[in-house]
Amino acid sequence: MTNKKKRNPKKGISNLTNTILSILKKERNQTFNYKQIAAKLGVNDASSRNQIIKKLHDLQGKKEIEEVERGKFKAVVNTEYHVGRLDLAAKGNGYIICEDFDDDVFIASNNINKSLNGDEVEFYVYKRRHRGKLEGEITQVLKREKSEYVGVIQIHEKKNFAFVVADSNKMYKDIFVPINKILKAEDGDKVLVKLEDWPEKADSPYGKVIQVLGKPGDHNTEIHSILAEYGLPYEFPHEVEEFANKLDTSITKEEISKRRDMRKDLTFTIDPKDAKDFDDALSFEVLDNGLYEIGIHIADVSHYLQEGTVLDDEAYERATSIYLVDRVVPMLPEVLSNNACSLRPHEEKLTFSAVFQMNDKCEIKNEWFGRTVTYSDARFAYEEAQAVIESKTSTIPKEVSLTGETYNTSQEITQAILKMDDLAKKMRAKRMTAGAISFDKVEVKFDLDEEANPVGVFFKTSKDANKLIEEFMLLANRKVSEFVGKKDPKRTFVYRVHDEPDESKLANLQGIVSKFGYKLNFKDRKTTSASLNYLLKEVNGKKEQNLVDTLTIRSMSKAEYSTHNIGHYGLAFDYYSHFTSPIRRYPDVMAHRLLQLYLDGGKSASEDVYEEKCNHSSNMENLATKAERDSIKYMQIKFMQDHKDEEFVGVISGVTDWGIYVEIISNKCEGMVSVRDMKDDHYAFDQEQYAMVGRNTQTMYQLGDEIIVKVKNTDLVKKHLDFNLIGKPKD
Repeated sequence: MTNKKKRNPKKGISNLTNTILSILKKERNQTFNYKQIAAKLGVNDASSRNQIIKKLHDLQGKKEIEEVERGKFKAVVNTEYHVGRLDLAAKGNGYIICEDFDDDVFIASNNINKSLNGDEVEFYVYKRRHRGKLEGEITQVLKREKSEYVGVIQIHEKKNFAFVVADSNKMYKDIFVPINKILKAEDGDKVLVKLEDWPEKADSPYGKVIQVLGKPGDHNTEIHSILAEYGLPYEFPHEVEEFANKLDTSITKEEISKRRDMRKDLTFTIDPKDAKDFDDALSFEVLDNGLYEIGIHIADVSHYLQEGTVLDDEAYERATSIYLVDRVVPMLPEVLSNNACSLRPHEEKLTFSAVFQMNDKCEIKNEWFGRTVTYSDARFAYEEAQAVIESKTSTIPKEVSLTGETYNTSQEITQAILKMDDLAKKMRAKRMTAGAISFDKVEVKFDLDEEANPVGVFFKTSKDANKLIEEFMLLANRKVSEFVGKKDPKRTFVYRVHDEPDESKLANLQGIVSKFGYKLNFKDRKTTSASLNYLLKEVNGKKEQNLVDTLTIRSMSKAEYSTHNIGHYGLAFDYYSHFTSPIRRYPDVMAHRLLQLYLDGGKSASEDVYEEKCNHSSNMENLATKAERDSIKYMQIKFMQDHKDEEFVGVISGVTDWGIYVEIISNKCEGMVSVRDMKDDHYAFDQEQYAMVGRNTQTMYQLGDEIIVKVKNTDLVKKHLDFNLIGKPKD
């Protein structure tokens, strides 16, 4: 007798109801038949198909799906969907910023659904909440924020593939790269990888290597990696360089005849001592009627940068120069930025000028805007101009070494600097009275050796000479935008706008600074500005200065470019634009073009076209700022590599449940002490006190406390600095 094999009972497809609903809801505008759903599930046997058909009719009977055509189904959508931008946390969870809600919406890591940081996503909100916050689930990615990532490649030659481990801690998946798409990269190389696809059933996105950056930790590799991470260039395409080098940069009599000739006016520049491009100069003259005629002369970049050329296209794409610690990535090729458009001493230059006649009270009695030709009589470094101001005499201080000047000309310039310093201080006082906020944040600078290694750290502060230039640049920027906007508010122009601060951010700032004994008054705009200024003045020179300065800046809205003028809150100006730095900022070039258009009597330019350009410029400025910060962080970590055996006094600049952040007082380097390394007690995060508190000893490490730390680990690739906690300083 033959033994018959027992048939296995039919196996049901697990979780079929939720799976079908998920498929139909994810692509809710499309219809699916049972074959298409079976294909998505990867099944093709008769039993599975019958289960799917039965389940489709069950769901239709429950009115969870509808049959649109014979055999074709789609989801019945009762849920309200929203659109927002995803901000991922390092642990994989995220928050969606959406205009439909006052607060961010929490998204758990299992509901991210292949979204990446910064993506524009569609989502819906649950009825339940997560720690008081709305909670939701992402249904689809509408637009990727970025498609290129920097990381280290790990090649699995036997398996014929590679993975790129991204540098960014917000990229939560390694990127799969087929072996034929690694672009000759070697195992361990730092590369730039481009995402190509993320198959539905794949755990990781697929990509291809588009650039091999070099070996991790190598200086140039890391600097180029910073730029590549944000999609920023570091060299000009050949055709752009070639076009720029062929430009006629000579100044002809014909061109001079079209301009106001100001070559005989006493003119000079004041810039950083290591500056190579000088895009602004000042002229000064005392008129017979006792008024002062002061010219703010700006390089006429728009004369050379003609619309529709490859040069202009490249400048627009870049939108800004990028100032990294060891180099500048310019917006314009060197032939323009350092030569034709640089207002170098003893050279005639084509300029665009704002000329004002004012009295001793800084009241503007006359103004003129237009194209000029100028001649710079002298170049001052800020330190030299500061020496003139501090000497309080028209005699040239010994610190100043002007070359090629006659004694009389130099004496005239020093007299001009002293008078303009006096006027600048009066203009600044007026701004402060009107509600401007004085941000004089300390800048961290590095002394570099010939190989760009940091051998020292110093802090750059703004002195009278810096503020002199700042006030006259602010004057030009304000008056240019007033000239266009006040005369005809309907005319399109590029404004630099700054919205009022968010009340919740100000409340958070109050909560933190109160730990240091400071109080703020947010009753109205005037008291808010006054108390913020008082706070910034009070913390000056104290251990918590950098922390409070940073937190105060973060409480402010972001300044940006727009054709819609809402004024500039931080400067207390109703009208403000960027006009004074066209060598390094594309919005200034646009302002020059529009101003000349209106001076010539032209009709208003397209608002939509310029608003798009404003948005692009704001985005590029934001990316450049991030790259600049990353380069500072990189250099700080590189500096600390050589100081591993030293103890440093730092200030606690942040407290989280995973550790405390510490900023070293002597060099502003910030690192983290992990709570796991605080072994003398079991520490827990006290959110109300912004502190880490020991369970047994009640020892408290609170925001703003001074502590002693030692370097535990420096990671140049991840740009991460870890400290060991030594203890608190002895009183």
